[in-house]
Parts: sequence; C-alpha cells; structure tokens
Amino acid sequence: MFKNLDPTIIAFAFYLAIVLGIGIVAYLRTKNFDDYILGGRSFGPLVTALSAGASDMSGWLLMGLPGAIYLSGLSQSWIAIGLIIGAYFNWKLVAGRLRVHTEINNNALTLPDFFHNRFGKDGQLVKTVSAITILIFFIIYCASGMVAGARLFEALFHMTYLNALILGAVATILYTFIGGFLAVSWSDTIQATLMLFALILTPVMIVMYMGGWDAITSFTTEAALARNIPYTSLTHKVGFVAIISAAAWGLGYFGQPHILARFMAADSVKTMKKARRIGMTWMILCLGGAVTIGYLGISYFYKHPEVAGVVSEDSEKIFIELIKQLFNPWIVGILLSAILAAVMSTLSAQLLMSSSTLTQDFYKAYFRRSASQKELVWTGRLAVLVIAAIAIVIALDPDSKILALVAHAWAGFGAAFGPAILFTLFWRKTTGMGAFAGVLVGAITVILWPIMFGDELYEIIPGFAFSALAIYLVSNFGKQASAEMIEKFDKADAIYHEEK
Repeated sequence: MFKNLDPTIIAFAFYLAIVLGIGIVAYLRTKNFDDYILGGRSFGPLVTALSAGASDMSGWLLMGLPGAIYLSGLSQSWIAIGLIIGAYFNWKLVAGRLRVHTEINNNALTLPDFFHNRFGKDGQLVKTVSAITILIFFIIYCASGMVAGARLFEALFHMTYLNALILGAVATILYTFIGGFLAVSWSDTIQATLMLFALILTPVMIVMYMGGWDAITSFTTEAALARNIPYTSLTHKVGFVAIISAAAWGLGYFGQPHILARFMAADSVKTMKKARRIGMTWMILCLGGAVTIGYLGISYFYKHPEVAGVVSEDSEKIFIELIKQLFNPWIVGILLSAILAAVMSTLSAQLLMSSSTLTQDFYKAYFRRSASQKELVWTGRLAVLVIAAIAIVIALDPDSKILALVAHAWAGFGAAFGPAILFTLFWRKTTGMGAFAGVLVGAITVILWPIMFGDELYEIIPGFAFSALAIYLVSNFGKQASAEMIEKFDKADAIYHEEK
C-alpha cells in the first residue's frame, strides 16, 4: 500500500512521528508546572546548548538568511557576524548568573516572575509590563514561524498557502501542547543535530555537483557582471549605518526570553562552560553553512536558469529548491525536515514562553493564586492554543517576509529586556522602577522608531540605548534599592562566583 507514496513524504512523516513520540514521553514525565515550564531545572550541557541554539535559530536560518545572501551577496552576512558575537557574550555574561539569580529569587520560572521576586513591592509593576511586552512581541515572532512552516509545506505538498499554514502550525502545536518544556527541549536536541547535518551536507554537494570551487567562482563572477552585483563584497550597498544595524542583532541575545529560559533550566552553573563551547561551535557551523548555501546558490541557479523560476519569485525558498535538485527523494525528505526542525524548535519555544507568561504571570498572579499544579499545567496547554490562533491570523498574509517579522520581534525583546537583564545581574543598585522604565522605554522605542524615523537604523540600537539610560537614571536618582534587595543580589552573586 505504500509503494506509490513519495519517498520524500514518507521520510518527512517519519520525522514528524518521532517528534510527536517525544511529546508523548514528555507528557508522561511532566508532573507539575515547573516540569512543564522549565523541565525541573535538570538539563546537562548538551541539551542546554543545543536547545538554546535550536530555539534561537528559527526558519530564517534556513530560509531568510540564505535568501538574503542569494539576492545581495556576502554584504548580508553582517547579521551572522553580529549574532555570533552577541551569542558568545550572552553565554559568557548572562547564562550562569541568570541560572543562580532566578533560583535564589523564589525559584522564578519566567522573566516577569524573576523581576517580581527581585524587586519587592515595585516588582509587581515590572512583572506586569514585562508580561504584556512578552505577549506582544512573541505573537509577532510566532507568526514568523508560522509563515516559514507554511512556505515549507506549500513547496513540499503543492497545497494552498492557507492549508500549508494550518498543517505547519498543527505539527508544532501538537507536541508543545502535549509535552511542554521537556518535549520542546528534547526535540530541540534532535532538531539542532538535523539542522547541522543539512547545513554542512548541502554546501558540500553543491561544490561537488558544480565541479569544484573554480567552477563556482567562474559562474559567480559571470552572474556578478551580468547583474552588476559584487557578490563577494562585504560592503556592497551597505554603508556604515547598515553594517552597524546588521551587527546590532547580537544585542538582542541578552533579552530573548525563550533563549534565557534554557539557561534557567540548566542543572548547575558548572554546566554553562561546556554548554557554551558546544553551543558556539554549533552556531558558527550553522550560520556559516547558511551563508555558504546562499552564496553557492548564486552560481548554481546562474548555471541552471531553467530551474531558477521559483527562487526568482521568492528567494527565501532557495534552500528548498537546492535540496530538491541535488538529492534523491529519501534524502530530500530528511533535509526538508531540517527546515521544519528550525521552524518547530523556535516556534515551540515561543509558544511555550507565551503560555508560561499567560499562566504564571496573569492567570495565577491575578485570578487563581491557589491554583493546583495540575490546573496550571492545563491552563498552560490551553494558552498554547490561544497564542497559536492569534499568530495564525497574523500569518494569513502569504506575502509576509520571515526576516522582517523576526527582525521586529527580536528588536523588541532585545531592547525591552536586554538592558534590564544586564543591569539586574551586574548592578546591585538597580531598582524596580528603574527596570520598569527600561522595559517600557525599550519596547515603546522599538515600536515607534520605524514609524517616526524609518528603517535605515535598526530599531534595536536606539531602543537598547534609551532603555539602558532609563534604567540608570531612574535607579540612580529615584528611590534607592532596599537593603533586602542588595542583600539578595550579593547572596546570588557570591553563589555564582563560588560555583562557576
């Protein structure tokens, strides 16, 4: 009965079955809300590193970034450079400290919860504005994942965009709904491995198929002359402001709740050093592979204009089309699963963080303080469905650009929470009103800057700067931090330095 089925679809379906199986196992292991949101803070270096990486690198890694490189050349690689630098310092400066500080502050499960416990009376205000900010930008972020998933299913099954959108969303929602953080993190480990495999194998196959690097250089040069685009230039149509804007993506790492949650879920501070090495190696290889695929695609489709039609209409499908051209159907199914892995790993993390915010920071905080663990888990599951439904509505536009949606949400989190996290972890005099001002100013700046000043300068730069300034001024010249807050900070800082 299966002999007439497309091998690509069989391989693809097999991958989905594995992920769903992980969700079921995680469901059986989820005993309370702590398990559902942070996996009981039990992850070692490998799961911590690969889960953080996979939840970070969404569909834009395999679709948006290669598409940008294909269109404009290596001048679009500044984003990758900035991300590598930002990720390293996030691991180095934030990971271990956040792990300790969240546990010391009443075992906080979410960032709003952490701010609440850290800042006493003023913490409730910070918690509320943080939770609202998370929901606003995560809905946009989730929409970008929905669009990426829809593009994949659209290309694979030749279905309408709407049907592809629903199918892609359901695939991710199902195992997130069932298994929570354990399912998301365990599957992230598999998905990160699959993404790395695809991003290393595909460039190797392109080079072999094209007849070596000399042939690729020749066709790329011809394409550059024909289109008047210097593909090897790092500065083509990219001035100082554009370079700074692209590299500034690295600032966003300090404030991404779904990545910071992976640090909070680690089993100890000692885990972070090994996790950082694993995570950064994985990230450099993946980003390098994505940039290389986009660059090699220039020569491939210039040599084969007869198959360049789909990519000419939508450059974000370049990886999908290269896979379909270069590999047999069984391998195509496995490699296309890597794109779904990138989409699902980030989207599931975002859905879960949105769910935890609705459940922990709104439902429990304002409506059901005495809610049982079972009630909180099921409220979290229902919240996944609510957030997903709103994101699907936003993603209904088939012309949505993945990178543009990601860029705005990334800036929102980076500017709103990045300075607040850094000040809270490093400056003992940071106050609740200071953190409140920083989160609010950062979020508002990101929303208003493109409207008022255009998109030449990436909004994360003014947002991050104004947020940091607001935290410093309000904390320094407003009501001072209490002795209890400073004592709690010193205790967490001492434990961090003792354990690292």
